[in-house]
Parts: sequence; structure tokens; C-alpha cells
Amino acid sequence: MPRPPLFALALLSAAALGYEILLMRLLSIILWHHFAYMMISVALLGYGAAGALVALAQPALLRHFVPVFAGGALLFGVSAMACFGLAQRVGFNPLEILWEPSQPLRLVAIYLLLFVPFLCAATSICLSFARFPLQVPRLYSFDILGAGLGCLGIIAALFVLDPVDALRLVSMAGMAAAALACIECRWHRRWLPALLLAAAALPAVMPGGWMALRPSEYKELSQLLRIGGARVVAQRSSPLGLVTVVESPSIPLRHAPGLSLNATAEPPPQLAVLTDGDGLSALNRYDGRREALGYLGDLTSALPYHLLLAPRVLVLGSGAGADVLQALYHGASTVDAVELNAQVIGLVQDRFGAFSGQPYSATGVQVHVGEARGFLAASHRRYDLIQVALLDSFSTSSAGLYALSESYLYTVEAFAEYLLHLQPGGVLAITRWVSLPPRDIPKLFATAVAAMARAGVPDASRRLVLVRGWKTATLLVKNGDFTAADIDALLRFSRTRSFDVEYHPGIRPGTANRYNVLDQPDFYNAAQALLGPERERFLSRYKFDVRPATDDRPYFFHFFKWRTLPELVALKAQGGLPLLDWGYPVLVATLLQATVAALLLIGVPLRVLRRRAARVGPPAAAPTLPAWRTGCYFAAVGLGFMFVEIAFIQKFILFLSHPLYAVAVVLCAFLCFAGLGSRYAPRLPGRGRRQAALAIGGICAASLVYLAALPPVFRLLIALPDPARIGIAVALIAPLAFVMGMPFPLGLASVAARDATLVPWAWGINACASVVAAVLATLLAIHAGFTVVVLVALLLYAAAALAWP
Repeated sequence: MPRPPLFALALLSAAALGYEILLMRLLSIILWHHFAYMMISVALLGYGAAGALVALAQPALLRHFVPVFAGGALLFGVSAMACFGLAQRVGFNPLEILWEPSQPLRLVAIYLLLFVPFLCAATSICLSFARFPLQVPRLYSFDILGAGLGCLGIIAALFVLDPVDALRLVSMAGMAAAALACIECRWHRRWLPALLLAAAALPAVMPGGWMALRPSEYKELSQLLRIGGARVVAQRSSPLGLVTVVESPSIPLRHAPGLSLNATAEPPPQLAVLTDGDGLSALNRYDGRREALGYLGDLTSALPYHLLLAPRVLVLGSGAGADVLQALYHGASTVDAVELNAQVIGLVQDRFGAFSGQPYSATGVQVHVGEARGFLAASHRRYDLIQVALLDSFSTSSAGLYALSESYLYTVEAFAEYLLHLQPGGVLAITRWVSLPPRDIPKLFATAVAAMARAGVPDASRRLVLVRGWKTATLLVKNGDFTAADIDALLRFSRTRSFDVEYHPGIRPGTANRYNVLDQPDFYNAAQALLGPERERFLSRYKFDVRPATDDRPYFFHFFKWRTLPELVALKAQGGLPLLDWGYPVLVATLLQATVAALLLIGVPLRVLRRRAARVGPPAAAPTLPAWRTGCYFAAVGLGFMFVEIAFIQKFILFLSHPLYAVAVVLCAFLCFAGLGSRYAPRLPGRGRRQAALAIGGICAASLVYLAALPPVFRLLIALPDPARIGIAVALIAPLAFVMGMPFPLGLASVAARDATLVPWAWGINACASVVAAVLATLLAIHAGFTVVVLVALLLYAAAALAWP
């Protein structure tokens, strides 16, 4: 019997999880964010299919364990690059999926292509459990520890490599795992490991043109590059995004969101700055002359500067610096600019410093690299104006392509935080695109009303102002009542620029909707309804979901209601489908196909195994374990583990003040400590059911404590430096993750002791359940919140304890 290839197993698991995370990045660049959920599904479904394959072909595969393991790892390395390259050439356009018959088939083709690498890697991993059933906890610990380190490794690699080079690295790791397996298992063909290691270097020399990223032709970057003479002049890559700067000398860029149609000053020469091919913002040429920035006074976002004198300004999401220049143009005394991506600041200040005039180095301006909520939580400063920048592009927003994107900028708790950092009389200003029928703005308005109600403001109607241009709208929320002088200044500002005042304290019916005329005064009507006694009735009857987002349900861009779908489909010929939030139907479709595939991958192998056992001998030779108990146990454990992991990643985002840190730290810590827990599991007191009950009891107790204790702990410690918070996060995750790593290996060891032929089947059930859980957790969070996701997970763990095989 060969030795188990423990280190090869760990390296292959690291490569597979790294590939999964990398595909999320790659699909965000060439398609859009919500396809990340499809990647989680396709990865885990590959694991489920591998369980079914090993269960069905177990005798033949076990006879050739080493070549099959090495072959699976080698094929993973080869297919990781080849299948992604082919998937790019399928020509899938998600915006046509409901009316172009070939598009669903193209999506299936991409799904099947990207499924292959995960099937290859998972076959090798699953076969290890079937080959060494008495070492399940040890194997599982190497498997999951490798996955945790792979998560951390790929994110670190993306800081120094572009996504295509990171793909080469993942491919090389898979091939290296094949060579390492031959060495660990002391396979007699001594020349093979050297040959495999040589093959692992091939991805490094593969021509870059074949693997070059091909963004969708409907992304803004693709559209810009269609302009004659337009070219990419700089590009920077990190895990936060691919930042691209585009120059268009023949047809100059003129990006001025919400510019008044009465404006006489045009924007200066500009460069386009995009992240992942979308979210266009402008880098203005600035030579220090104030008059060159005159157009910034004719945007809806300029309104607060007409109500405040030399304000102290905080800009959240400062990006290429247009909002900083707007503050300087209007005479702000100081400007604190907060930007998450340091590479954007580097491009503005260094690479294009001579063009931009280095706005972040202007007198009174201080730039901070960080996440907006984290910066505010750690700051004790108060401001006269807090400005939330227009962060996404109109095309992306109007197509509903951010529907599944979590945002902690627009939640009730975020608004409460903003108001706490305003001086008396200070103003919060948020600018969003005008979408018709109205969605973003009513949801913002409802969020402001809810935040003030939570803060005990007796009359929110006296603290709100809403002004609308032809393409953007700006909401003002004041820390105090708007005065008659404020309203006079508002009306002068709007009248001069032909902006519609949709709400101000004391507004009279008939005064809204005067310049940029709609069929009905929808924005005015929404504001009146949200401030009146019919608020709940309006929210429930409105055709889009405009209920306020919260930190527990941070899906501000989710507007979809099922009852509106038939009407949107009926309006397809009149252009109604762009009103559909594409991310949500894609998520539901992913859940349906994942559920059907999981049921097939669980049911078919079980039926074959039962028939095979019946042919071998009398009923006594059939599997001795009740199939339904085994299936329920591993399905419940798979669902519960993913639910808890996903929910706590979200809850740690705010504490770590950085989505990247949260994913890297929390996911890596969960997997690594779960691996250590799986290694310790056999040492728990008792045997079998008692050990599993102790582990599940620990999971339930720790989760409930965390739900109650984490919010106050986070508030107390959030002002600490980043390294301290990362260490605290790891320490907090460790106990929960440690016990979460125990139920699966304990159950699998029990199955192996009674009927080893069912090991790959049970392993596959766990993987199939994880497929469903990854999507179902998001749907539950959208509708009920992440706290409910954790509570459902605890019920699933309790069900697992009752169904112990």
C-alpha cells in the first residue's frame, strides 16, 4: 500500500481553491460581478460530480491510485488554462439571455468548460479518501489546510501578478502536485516526477495573446476602445480590481454626470478611468486655474456648496479626484478624501501627476487609503459636508448588474454613522443616477427616513432635500432643520440650472417636475409617501423593492420583485427588460440547476451501488448504513458549514474595514482552523455519535455567542490599527472554525468503518450540498438577513446530529 500523498493533496486543494477565487476575478473583468456566484456553484458541483464518479468506478480507480491521482492533478493544471481560454471564445452575452435562444446554450457551454478543471482536481482528492479510509481526519486536515493557504496565496499573488499570470501560477501548481504525488507515493517510475515538473513550467511560456482577457463588448471599456484612436495608456491590477486608463485624442472624453443643460463651461480634457472595464470616472486635466473647473458648479452634486460657507468636507470614494476638485472649486477649507484602491491614487498622483495637477496634494487636502465605513468608525472628526461620490457607471446601474453586490455605504446603519460625524447644521450629500421608474432615489430617501427615525429625530421631513437633473439626483440630509435661507438658496440654484426640486420642507404640490418633465411626478410622490402615514403601504405596493438596506441585509442594489417580472417580460418589445435586475434571476437559475444536478449526483450513484451490492451477494452483503441517514447527515453538514462561513465573512467585512481583508482573513482562518479541528476530532471524548454531538453543540453555542457579542466587540475595537484587527479577527474565528472542522471527518470515518464503498458517495453529498448552500445563503440573506442565515445553519447542524449515520 503506498503512503497517502498528503502534501500533494494540500497543494492540489490550494490550487483548486485559488482557481475558484481567480475565476471570480476573471469573470468580473470579462463579464460582471454576479457571475462570481456561478463560479462558486460550478466549482463545488465539480466536487460533487467527482464523488459520484469515484463511487461508481471505485474498484478500477483504486487499483491504479497513484496514476489516477497524478493524472487528475495534471489534467487540472492543463485544463485550468485551456478551459478558461475556450470559455472566453464562446461569445456569451448575458444581456440577451431572455430573448436570444442561443445565449442560454452558450452559458451552459461556459459552465461545462469551467466545470472540467474542478472535476479533475476533486477526483484526485476524493479518491484519496476512498483509498485511505482509516486516515480520513488526517487527509481532511491536509485538504482543508491546503485550501485555506491557497485562498491566502492567490490573493497575495494578485497584488504582484496580473490575473492571467496568476492563472499560469495556478496551472503550474496543479502540475507540480502531480509530480509531488509520485514522489510521496514512491511510484516506481522514477523519471516521471522530473518529467511532470518540467511540464509544470510550460504555462509560464505559453503565448500571452492566446490567454489575453476579452471583456464583453457591452462593457464600457470595450465601447470606449471602439472610438477611433482610443487606447489604453495605463493599467494596474490588484485583488480589488483591474484599473484601466483610456485616452481618446480624436473624440475627446466629456464625462460630467448630471451636468445642467444650461451650463456654459465645458469640462477640461479628460482621461477615462475604469475598474474591471466599468464604473467610468474622469481624470481631469488641472493646471491650478479655478476657471478650468467651472463645469463642476453646474452638477447636481454642487448643491450643498451653495448652502455652506468654506465647509470642512469629507469625500467618500474619491476615485480619480473629480469630487475633490469640486470641493476646492467651491472654496472648501479642508478636504479629507477616502479611497479604497491605493492604485487609483497612485495613477492620479504619480503616473498622471503632470496631467491631473496632483489634486490629492493640494493645500488643505488629505488623502486616506481605506474603506469608508471603517474610516468613519475610527475617526472622531466632524464635518460640515460628507459627500458620497457617484461610484458606478450609469450603464451598469441601469442594467441591474450590481443587484447582488453587497454595499455597506447605503445602509441604515451607514446613514446613522454619517449623521454622527456631521457638525450641527452639517449636510450629508449622496448623488445617484436617475433610473426610471425610480428605484435608487426612493430607496435612498427611505433609508434616510429610517436612519433618522432610529436616531430619534422627531420630524425627518424638515431635514431632507432632493434635487433632480436629467441624469443624476442628489439627496441632502441635514443635521438640523433646513432654514428659509437654505430653501431660497436651493431654489435659486435649481432655477438657474433647470434642476427639478422634488422635495424640500414645505414644498407645494405642482412645483416639482417642471424642467426635466416626466409623465408623472414620481420622485415627488415617492418622497411624500415615504414621509407620510402610508409609508408601509407604499413600500409593499411599489413595483420595485425600495425598502431600506441594513448591515444585516446590505443589498442596496436589489430592487427585484417577482410580481413585477411578468410585466417586464411583456414589455420586452418596448425595452422593458433593462429594468430587470439581472443578477437576481441568474442567482435563482443557478440555484435551480445546482439543486437538480445535486439530486442526480446523489441519487444515481446510490442506485448503482445498491444494485451492485445486490448482485454481489445476499441482502446481508448490501450496505449496512441507512442511506437516508447518511445522506441527511452530510447534506446538513455541507449546508451548515457554508452558511456559517458566508455569513461571518459578511459580518467581518465591517470590522476589518476592507472587503479584501475580510475574504482573505476570514476564509483562510476558517479553513485552516477547521483543518486543525478535523485533525483533533478523533481525540474528543466518547465515540461516534457522542463526539459528533459535542462538536455540533460547540458550533451552536459559539455561533449564538458570536451573534450576540460580535457587534459590541466590533464597535469597541474597530478603531485599532489594521494589524491588530486582523489578529483579533483570526483569534475570534479560531474557536468556531476549530469545532466546525469536526463533524465532517467524524461522519466520514464512521461511514468508512461500516462500509468503505460509501465514502466517496458521502463525500460527494457534502460537496453537492455546498453547491446549493453557496447560492441559497445569498438568497436567504437578501430576503431575511445574515443573522437568519446563521440561525438556519444551526438548525441544520442540529438535524445532522439527529441523523448521525
